Amino acid sequence: MLKKNFLLSPGPSKVPESVMLEMAEPIFHHRTPQYQKIFSEVTTDLKYVFRTQNDVFVFSSSGTGALETSISSFLSKGDKIITINGGKFGQRFGLIAKSFGIEADVIDVEWGKAIDPDVIKDKLSKDKNIKAVYTTLCETSTGVLTDIKKIGEIVAKTDAILVTDAVSGLVADKLDSDQWGVDVVVSGSQKGFMLPPGLAFLSSSKKAWKLVEQCKSPSFYFDLKRYKKSLDKNDVPWTPAITLILGLQKVLKMIKEEGIEEVWSRHAKLAKATRAAMQALGLELLSASPSNAVTAVKIPDSVDGGKLVKTIRDDLGVTLAGGQEHLKGKIFRIAHMGYCNQYDVIVGIAAVEEGFKKLGYDLKTGEGVKAFQKSWLS
Repeated sequence: MLKKNFLLSPGPSKVPESVMLEMAEPIFHHRTPQYQKIFSEVTTDLKYVFRTQNDVFVFSSSGTGALETSISSFLSKGDKIITINGGKFGQRFGLIAKSFGIEADVIDVEWGKAIDPDVIKDKLSKDKNIKAVYTTLCETSTGVLTDIKKIGEIVAKTDAILVTDAVSGLVADKLDSDQWGVDVVVSGSQKGFMLPPGLAFLSSSKKAWKLVEQCKSPSFYFDLKRYKKSLDKNDVPWTPAITLILGLQKVLKMIKEEGIEEVWSRHAKLAKATRAAMQALGLELLSASPSNAVTAVKIPDSVDGGKLVKTIRDDLGVTLAGGQEHLKGKIFRIAHMGYCNQYDVIVGIAAVEEGFKKLGYDLKTGEGVKAFQKSWLS
């Protein structure tokens, strides 16, 4: 049987063919006016996506590099912060902080639920020494969306800064950085930005930059002060991933052409229809506050979750993602981010139906696809 491969994992996501062709252009030297002109355009257009007037820095790294920078370039040993452990990536902030000697007040939240902003408000009111609040826009491991706008209103009234991991959420979920009072936003190339892994981004407000100037943590490659000196010259301190920058230039033009509000709307519509499809199949959603980037779905106890994801990938050619840590084998995650339209997701839903059937679990074949189309066309 002829098999095609479809990528519906929550990163890496599918890369447009036109972007791949752009990245196939001959390489050139980066310490040149040619590169500086391209980089200037890219950093300007990134502000449009980040919804900010602040500087946006570009790193040649995975998203975790920028996550580390959001701690190592803003905080010093002994500083206090708030982190939220409601998933694999919120948890990561606490682990990075520990490695730099930062004291993290960890708020544990049941995976699948969103943090109550009032819990953060209460902690900030009781401890005026907290320097920063670390949050996650979309918790990729659970598909949960955090109310960053509400948290921003709370943190803005204090001396603390608000840091948001938007690696998977940016572009898919609405984030209005300046209007919402988000001081530091971190993102990466391989999700909503429709690129291969390898670029990370970080924006910083003037309020946050005061902490950069005071920071005493050791850093070299991710030293934000070095990046600022270079950025002012439309450059970066270290060798950039030129090919990815060329792809980013193309992607940003695509996003601007569609319009960021329309991009948000498309993701919201895809997410709503996907959730309707899963529920029509009798499956339960994990997230009580779902993101528009990825939908996490509970797997019935009678089904081998690991085998389900493997069957859908290896036999049917559709790559989804399973659960992480204690959710391993208990959920699957289907992404609808980036270079993704209704037909891509319909393929994914049909594969889910067939995958369950192959493992002997009785689903009403076609009901998921039907529900998706009904929602999409309504």
